[in-house]
Amino acid sequence: MSLTKEQVQHIAILARLKLADEQFDDVVAKLSTIVEFVDQLQSAPTDDVVPMAHPLDQAQRLRDDTVTASNERDRLQQNAPAVEAGYYLVPRVIE
Repeated sequence: MSLTKEQVQHIAILARLKLADEQFDDVVAKLSTIVEFVDQLQSAPTDDVVPMAHPLDQAQRLRDDTVTASNERDRLQQNAPAVEAGYYLVPRVIE
């Protein structure tokens, strides 16, 4: 299936792309090649293929869910010009 210039113009509008008139022929050809490749992939026989999460049959190694970093908020906020109740105070910018 090849795309027409009108279809590519519609795609460009949806994607908010601004294409010059001289670019359309090249874009039509490239997008048509992509669509033809996808059509070719869709015709591959996949009826007997079992879905899998990973190409290798291995278990996922997970780390223990333990706290590794300490709470250093008070030490880090010592350099702040203004802090209240653990939050940084900043000047109001919207009135």
